[in-house]
Amino acid sequence: MLSKKILVGSWLLASSTVVCAQISTNSPYTRYGLGDMFDQSFTNNAAMGGVGYALRTPEHINAMNPASYTAVDSLSFIFDAGMSLKSSNFQEGKYKANAKNSSFDYIGMQFRLHPRLGMTIGYTPFSTVGYNFTRSKEIENSSDVTISNNFYGDGGLQQIFGGVGFKILDNLSIGANIGYLYGKLNQTTASLSNGGDQTITYNTVSISSYNASFGLQYTQPINKQNELTLGLTYSLGHTLNGHDTQGTQITNGTNYSVVNQQQIDDSYGIPHIYGGGLAWKHKKNLTVEVDYTLQKWSGVKYNNRTDLYQNRSKVAIGAEFLPKEFGRSYFSRIRYRAGAYYANSNLQILVSQNMIDGPKEYGVSVGLGLPLKLYQRNSVLSITGQYIHANPSVSDMLSENRFVLKIGLTFNEHWFMKWRVN
Repeated sequence: MLSKKILVGSWLLASSTVVCAQISTNSPYTRYGLGDMFDQSFTNNAAMGGVGYALRTPEHINAMNPASYTAVDSLSFIFDAGMSLKSSNFQEGKYKANAKNSSFDYIGMQFRLHPRLGMTIGYTPFSTVGYNFTRSKEIENSSDVTISNNFYGDGGLQQIFGGVGFKILDNLSIGANIGYLYGKLNQTTASLSNGGDQTITYNTVSISSYNASFGLQYTQPINKQNELTLGLTYSLGHTLNGHDTQGTQITNGTNYSVVNQQQIDDSYGIPHIYGGGLAWKHKKNLTVEVDYTLQKWSGVKYNNRTDLYQNRSKVAIGAEFLPKEFGRSYFSRIRYRAGAYYANSNLQILVSQNMIDGPKEYGVSVGLGLPLKLYQRNSVLSITGQYIHANPSVSDMLSENRFVLKIGLTFNEHWFMKWRVN
């Protein structure tokens, strides 16, 4: 069995290097900060509005709270992978655009090391950058001179992590995730006036750092059929180890010259993040959870400045309903999920010499957990549909409507069952 773990772990790490170069988003808002942030929610979490701090289940990996790893069954080895298909509609005044993207979201495996100790190893994106748009304007006091600015960015940060959960008491668990954070963000702005030279401003950020999060879950039975679980998490904020290369390039189409190039070290950071959730579970049929997240972005470094972020809060609610765990009808064994969330932006954007808040975000989701049970296997195909609306704080800014289809496949195998042959 140990050789199987090593084989799957090696394949897991190799797979993460293949997907790190993908462009999984196409939003102009990823021009700011570290891009679109991934919140560690797998497909089943996303279907429930992104909740998970208090979720305990032996069917899936819940990377949102490492204390949940102790819920893994003693006989099981879980392998989880997921991807997304996105269609985004943008509107700014009378201008409209559409973009379609796909992404590989996560991969992970989970198993028990000891009756009180569960372990998870995985890969997830941390943030993604992807945009390409052009704006043109006339020069003041000139009727025949225009400047066109093309804004382009790609890249992102990824993390490979390992985590353990330890059961202190039968109803109290703690856990920790430690991850290696790496990647590159590329951003350029090309300015061209009619009849003039082109000026290209570039910014390349390379990150090689760490990420750490900690969690706790406490379950209190109410009676034989109902229980409440409290989940708490904390992620460590710090300045990222990285190099930021900035410069300006001027070209007439034939010759290039570089001016004002400089390198700045450790000019970006990540915030302290606090999360709390409360889940109510009725038998094995119904789970309802409410989560709150506070990201302390205020004062975090962004391009070596500390005044361009604000704190971000998120409230989410979600539910999962399973009619019958061992029902004869296939439809009675499907897990039905739904959820919603609201979050404000962590960005402050400079518009006409004024700092304004970034867009508020609303999301609703529905999903199905389709059992693929065969003999002693408990594998599940999870399908989630999301609608996300980014609502700008001023009327003339860009709004975004995003439709996301998430597909997750969970292999839940009884690797450690000992069969008795008579």
